Amino acid sequence: MPFQIIRNDITKVKADAIVNTANPNVLIGSGVDSAIYKAAGKDKLLSARGKIGRLEPGEVGITPAYALNAKYIIHVSGPKWKGGEKGEIELLKQCYDKSLELAAEKKCKSIAFPLLATGFYGFPKRIGIEIAVEAFTKFLQEHDMNILLVVFGSNAVKISGELGENISSYIDDKYVSDALEAEYPKNRISRAHIVGAAFAAALPTAGGLNKKSSKAAIAGGREKHTDKDSLDDKIKEIYKESFHNHLQKLINKKGIKNSEVYSVSNISKQTFSKIINGKAKPTKETVLALAIGLKLNLDETIDFLKIAGYALSPISQTDVIVEYFIEHSDYSVMKINMVLFDYGLDPISNG
Repeated sequence: MPFQIIRNDITKVKADAIVNTANPNVLIGSGVDSAIYKAAGKDKLLSARGKIGRLEPGEVGITPAYALNAKYIIHVSGPKWKGGEKGEIELLKQCYDKSLELAAEKKCKSIAFPLLATGFYGFPKRIGIEIAVEAFTKFLQEHDMNILLVVFGSNAVKISGELGENISSYIDDKYVSDALEAEYPKNRISRAHIVGAAFAAALPTAGGLNKKSSKAAIAGGREKHTDKDSLDDKIKEIYKESFHNHLQKLINKKGIKNSEVYSVSNISKQTFSKIINGKAKPTKETVLALAIGLKLNLDETIDFLKIAGYALSPISQTDVIVEYFIEHSDYSVMKINMVLFDYGLDPISNG
């Protein structure tokens, strides 16, 4: 996939370009900076870094990677967090944008980043994530490159910060709500149950379509339809249409390009091409990623999944997390995958 999160030591990552959070001066800093110099070859790298000179916050420079399993090291001078009113947000955006542009100029096919400025420089993770996601998303709409976000440390190290905490509370609240619903069911039928019942009732019988039972299922949860065949026709149309045709219709209806869909869905061009041409059945994770990329609401997502042969599960943490983002109109596959990573779950875009 174009964007991926991995837990590793960035000095051991294989990528065309490795991004280093550099000391602004021609000096070896601590932490990751020190580790990169040691792994690449201290004397050679320091000599090359000296030719760049001082890097002001927001500036980047590039050197060979020497002994690292990469072609280049992109040295980034990150800004320190000062409350968000001193231009540091814009400077951090420049760090990402300039690094990506420099990698593209060097014809790199892959680049590995740490989450910039959220450690020693004090950026809140929520803001750091927003800036990274915005930069990566915008870049991938115009370029074909694999971007790795490298997390160093134990499994206890989280990258989603406040966002992950909010979702944890949402999952807990939803569990309680679902438990109460199971214990004290309300006298109502959900939209998903209505559609499911209508579909089951509309299946062919010995005498043809059972329209009478189909209407009876609907009558339990909604007002009667005046057009007696309209619901049956819609049900048949929804469930008999191929997924790839339905996907293309949605894209056309939204008025967007195919390239925009697979880039914001974090799906490779090759995988998307196979799906849109009906040559491959998408996984449930890929369908969820496409639903986010198309900015479908929850009802639309339920229908979208059903056409592909899937359904949202109330006991799936992945599904509940995706539902959280949809309900909050936050259509970012990258942020969803960051939260899933913190939960130890697979990403929703997997191709």
